[in-house]
Amino acid sequence: MKKIALTIAAIASLGVAACGSNNEAGNNASDVNTTATETGVDYNASTNDAAAIDATNTALGNTVDDASNLASDAGNSIENGAAALSNATTNAAQ
Repeated sequence: MKKIALTIAAIASLGVAACGSNNEAGNNASDVNTTATETGVDYNASTNDAAAIDATNTALGNTVDDASNLASDAGNSIENGAAALSNATTNAAQ
């Protein structure tokens, strides 16, 4: 009877060992899902970074345009002042 009990116990332990922890396919699927999720997160972060860079470039471009407009306005003011002085001088001479 002891031999039968030991044999049954040995067979049962082999069955449990064979079925227990081999979940490689499940682990691989989990790894693929995690990688896909992380790729999506990385892509979204890159998109946000690109949008921030575009906004910065636009702001810098607008600042350069504004400075250029100010310089042009100053030049126009000087030109208009010189023309007014010339007109006043001409009118005074007549």
